[in-house]
Amino acid sequence: MTAREKAGTSRAMPKACIIGAGCSGFSTAKALQDRGIPFDIFEMSDTIGGNWAYRNKNGMSACYESLHIDTSKYRMQFEDFPIPDEFPDFPHHSQVLQYFNDYVDHFGLREKIEFNTAVTHCERTAEGLWRVTIDRSGAGGPSSETREYDALFVCNGHHWDPRWPTPAFEGNFEGVEMHAHSYLTPFEPVDMRGKNIVVVGMGNSAMDIASELSQKPIAKNLWVSARRGVYIFPKYIGGRVADKSSLPHWVPLRLQRWLAAKALKRAVGNMEDYGLPKPDHKPLEAHPSVSGEFLTRVGCGDVKMKPNIERFEGRSVRFADGSAEDVDVIVYATGYNVSFPFLDASVVEVKDNHLPLFKRVMKPGIPNLFFMALAQPLPTLTNFAEQQARWLAAYLAGDYALPSKAEMERVIAEDEHRFIGHFYDSPRHKMQVDFNIYCHDLKKEWKKGEKRARAAGNPLPVPPRAGAGLPRAAD
Repeated sequence: MTAREKAGTSRAMPKACIIGAGCSGFSTAKALQDRGIPFDIFEMSDTIGGNWAYRNKNGMSACYESLHIDTSKYRMQFEDFPIPDEFPDFPHHSQVLQYFNDYVDHFGLREKIEFNTAVTHCERTAEGLWRVTIDRSGAGGPSSETREYDALFVCNGHHWDPRWPTPAFEGNFEGVEMHAHSYLTPFEPVDMRGKNIVVVGMGNSAMDIASELSQKPIAKNLWVSARRGVYIFPKYIGGRVADKSSLPHWVPLRLQRWLAAKALKRAVGNMEDYGLPKPDHKPLEAHPSVSGEFLTRVGCGDVKMKPNIERFEGRSVRFADGSAEDVDVIVYATGYNVSFPFLDASVVEVKDNHLPLFKRVMKPGIPNLFFMALAQPLPTLTNFAEQQARWLAAYLAGDYALPSKAEMERVIAEDEHRFIGHFYDSPRHKMQVDFNIYCHDLKKEWKKGEKRARAAGNPLPVPPRAGAGLPRAAD
């Protein structure tokens, strides 16, 4: 903590806009609040929690009734707000949301959130301010209103815009097609009892949904269709929570992958021994799939494997191996698009989920725009923005200075090579980072930036020009 933090700042601070009150949004608000940085936080729903709010009225939650977090409670908890001891190792989504609500109330953030308020457009003015258009009709206010801010924090998440197979499969399917994002229970939005079901994909959601639906007396038959094999990591190894023993930052990634392969082989053996396709890559050369049940369901014969879909023939689905099955429902667990519908393409353009950012947060050349928790960190995402937000709060308060644009671009290239260079090419791998290494590197960069800031006299990198941020009528 700097002297300014301890004494309380006496100079005006830039005002920030935070889009979204999921875990990245409210942890960002907490960090700004600690530094005395004013902010408005907008949430289009009537609740916090974002993706973890089951049946969230904003329609963006991918949460299903049986969902438990795949990250253990030991890794997902916030540093300054321990998770309850009585919680299980892998909490249910309702417990995760309870923990989030307790955090928000403990730090006095709830009254600062403007609920039922959607951000519809963010425009960067010629002066570098952010003109933010909001729709407050859900809160009983005007349907369109604009406010100006010095800084913009994008906390809208990246598990809400369903990604469908591209290109689409040939032919016409006469059954039900749905994305895993819409899945709630085995009976909603589609009653799956007695149905022949294909789940497309082998990520975490695919594992969960297939394991649940394949059990008797739900599905009549259930197949999982995949283009390639994956390694399925158990939640426990040797009676201990697997991610609790993640290796420290100083262990080289190549050695981490080698050790992970050894541990996986001892714990579950070869994937093909279960009748699964042999992976065409090594462990941790893809985002890991974690399940404590899927391999058992395969071993019981409840889940049957198929290669990729080749084409549709009415109610029949033909697969790449030439086989065909009569199918009633297809569930696409094929991931999500990274998208920002409130930002113009001139500000940021995402291609196949790839958005190069300095420390996964900033686009060089735009010093007041921050993308929070826009990553796939191993092993945890829940408290990822907490680490970023403290650093950025120090930046806005003048206690950290950025390197040059050229240096930022060099670091981006270096980090991407380090974190995603060994993954096979896929949109799901464009944002991979190792949590421990990332946090260690971020602290090193923070210290460097503190020296740069002190040498320059700790100026505010984003001056407070937006004033009180009073609303005005939309143009």
